[in-house]
Amino acid sequence: MASRYRKKNIFINNSEYYAPLRKGRGVRQIRQYGTQTLVHPSIETRSKVKSDAHVWSYGDRLYNLAHKYYGDVRYWWVIAWWNGYPTESDVPTGAMIMIPLSLEKALKALGY
Repeated sequence: MASRYRKKNIFINNSEYYAPLRKGRGVRQIRQYGTQTLVHPSIETRSKVKSDAHVWSYGDRLYNLAHKYYGDVRYWWVIAWWNGYPTESDVPTGAMIMIPLSLEKALKALGY
């Protein structure tokens, strides 16, 4: 899997606003990455990505599902974004969520 910063713009921040921060770090400028913009895939796009259905139950965690399906807890947000739930506390008990089986295809569909 490529770096999560691979498609991001890099900005060099030498604004006076950050002067105390730069001074504290002993640097003249700060390197910052642009914010990734994700898209909401259409129903047609989602239908082209094979998914597993999971009925959300008490105690479920997105990071556990990410580990189970992708082998990496860091991709919990893919499942959350795919289903339109910002966090696991937003998923109601009994809700059916879809878990894209191909992480690469899901990331592509999300514009990542």
